[in-house]
Amino acid sequence: MLAKLKTLIQFYEEVLSMPHRQEIARELRNEDDLFLLLLYSEMIGIPNPVYYYTLELYPYMIEKFHDWHLRMGMEKSPMTGIRCC
Repeated sequence: MLAKLKTLIQFYEEVLSMPHRQEIARELRNEDDLFLLLLYSEMIGIPNPVYYYTLELYPYMIEKFHDWHLRMGMEKSPMTGIRCC
């Protein structure tokens, strides 16, 4: 009975999110872009009050950096310490 209820809830969530799937993906990408801007802001000259705490996230986010700076309209990496192009 519990498994059928979980399946029904999953189906209901799919039906609700289907027409908005593209909008949801766009909003998630925008949130990622803002997060990466905050993460790398200190390196491009914008003061970051939580720089010490975001420093440990760099190794995990470096893989996404190339796609991010291309979406932001920068053809080459704005930082000399990060070579991705």
